[in-house]
Amino acid sequence: MRICYVVQRYGRLIAGGAEQHCREMAERMAARGHHVEVATTCAESYVDWANAFEPGTSEIAGVIVHRFPVRQMRFNQLFNEYNRRMTTGRGPRPLPLEREWMRLQGPESPELASWLLRNRNRFDCVICFTYLYWPTAVAATELAGLVPLVMHPTVHDEPPLRLSVFDEVFHAPDAFALSTPEEITLIERRFGMTPPGAVIGIGVAMPDVDDSLFRRTSTVGSGPYLLYVGRIDEGKGARELLEFFVAFKEHQPGDLKLVMLGEPLIDIPVRDDIVVTGFVDYDVRDSAMAGALALVNPSFFESFSMVLTESFAHRRPALVQGRCEVLRGHALRSGAAIPYEGFAEFAAGVELLLEDPARADAMGAAGRAYVEREYDWEVVLDRYERLLDRTVREWSALATSR
Repeated sequence: MRICYVVQRYGRLIAGGAEQHCREMAERMAARGHHVEVATTCAESYVDWANAFEPGTSEIAGVIVHRFPVRQMRFNQLFNEYNRRMTTGRGPRPLPLEREWMRLQGPESPELASWLLRNRNRFDCVICFTYLYWPTAVAATELAGLVPLVMHPTVHDEPPLRLSVFDEVFHAPDAFALSTPEEITLIERRFGMTPPGAVIGIGVAMPDVDDSLFRRTSTVGSGPYLLYVGRIDEGKGARELLEFFVAFKEHQPGDLKLVMLGEPLIDIPVRDDIVVTGFVDYDVRDSAMAGALALVNPSFFESFSMVLTESFAHRRPALVQGRCEVLRGHALRSGAAIPYEGFAEFAAGVELLLEDPARADAMGAAGRAYVEREYDWEVVLDRYERLLDRTVREWSALATSR
């Protein structure tokens, strides 16, 4: 099959969840013998979409990558004010203003759009990653009906989803490659339709790692620790986690620490029991997961949570934000995570894992079994190929009958 992926950023050093998901899919589909190309921008940072890569075509891990320049980097002071007006408050927003919001959000690349129109007939299907950004919006609106169109929406309940500009985006695809059952429920609730397609999930590697590597290369010491992985941002629930952890230690002094792997975007208390590492390489990160008492994912907005299933693959349990439907769903289906709502439930979950290591290990084993059953890469890719093959066949049959 000849496949073209459309995504806002692409590259091995780009850490965004949707972008990493796209790259993993593209490379693994190429390794399975498919012809895979990617249409993306020259941006590296989602903060301003500044052109960082050279425009042109290259090959990365068997995938042909076409990069196109972003017309204008995002000026966040302007965009943030526009975004606030569009996504808060009540009442309708005129569609032309919503389209301007989409353009300002970016990354806008007219050359990418024109390339897709010129080259669409070279591909059996075009696949867009994540609903939110300009490249997906332009591909959905310009290519609908011209080529089989598949979208990985990576959707969660957030203010922009309520904008009417996304009605057209979500009604354009011929199929959706969904990450979780909760995405179906959200799309049904927001758009009044059951999305065609299938729940594919996201593949998880099953590594065996040295769980002592992180301890040897950090200041965490030999005691138990909770682990947070990702951008340390209020929007990810990191501030609440810090507040809960500090409050827990005030009531339960001991050697428990909180380790935060990621870029700090908020102020973090300077304490001996909070260890902030910044970004680390994958070996160190995997070792930190394998050696943790538990992963904590406090995010209110998730469409899948790769870090959670990766932690399960390392046989460790988790504490997850119970007000996030996706995280609660993983917890209930796996038996490997404790969902919490508020400090009292968070503290009770931490105490349970500290006081009953055997239970923590059993939950970790259940998490490993869950990802082996549902998210082993071969299982995911088999589902994916069946979805793409069915979508292309049905689209071709419909096109022939017109």
